Amino acid sequence: MVRVFAALVGIFFSGMLLYSFVFGAVNYVSEPPAPTAEHEFHLQPKHVAFASDGPLGHYDRQQLQRGFQVYKEVCSACHSLRLVAFRDLEGLGYNEAEIKAIAANWSAETPSINEETGEPATRKPVPADYFPKPFANDVAARAANNNAIPPDLSLMTKARHHGNAYVYSLLTGYQKQPAELLKKFPDAKTPEGLHYNPYFANLNLAMAPPLTGDGQVTYADGTKATVDQMAKDVAAFLTWTAEPKLENRHRAGVAVIFFLIVATGLAYLSYRNIWADKKH
Repeated sequence: MVRVFAALVGIFFSGMLLYSFVFGAVNYVSEPPAPTAEHEFHLQPKHVAFASDGPLGHYDRQQLQRGFQVYKEVCSACHSLRLVAFRDLEGLGYNEAEIKAIAANWSAETPSINEETGEPATRKPVPADYFPKPFANDVAARAANNNAIPPDLSLMTKARHHGNAYVYSLLTGYQKQPAELLKKFPDAKTPEGLHYNPYFANLNLAMAPPLTGDGQVTYADGTKATVDQMAKDVAAFLTWTAEPKLENRHRAGVAVIFFLIVATGLAYLSYRNIWADKKH
């Protein structure tokens, strides 16, 4: 009896699932969803190559240092790196003295407690500290950014599809809203205070173009700081903040593949040796 009841319940749920699928498909065909500006005008990230791409990818330390400089001089005013400590900059090629200087001269201070009064206070960062947030709290962040909270960038290239290409495309993708879009979707005009960017999911974002022109930063290595170059460099730097151990992972992967190839060859030779006289 229990088996019969269980079979009937299974048939019922299977039937409802099939009905829902067929009903949904018929409804989609007869009344397709209305097209939206986001669906028609959103663009996939541009094709751009980075040294860290691919299974044998590695980091270009000079590019990472240039990207850090762009972050420091342009992005750090709004965006935090809460998962990165100053001492981690050793991975970019900075020595201990340089890291101490970077931390001591950072524009934002680290939250602390006044030992004499017990009141909240701030102090200069030290290499062991994580990068301090540019705003005291979310209220201050919203007040300074058109009611939007700038996201933390520590894992941004891991949180977005085609991460480094997405960052590069977003930074170089600001433009005027196309007349074709306004003609087809008159209600999709970019609201006051927002900025049109086809590489952003809903086409409009609160962040103004951060890279406003060539020469916005002066690279220490003499590289010409075009908008395209700065966007590539900071995208490479954010790839490093999200995957600082990428090179170690790639080296380990190559070693494992080499080991498996050798082990497979030895296993095959052992197989031939063990069964050689049995086949005859």
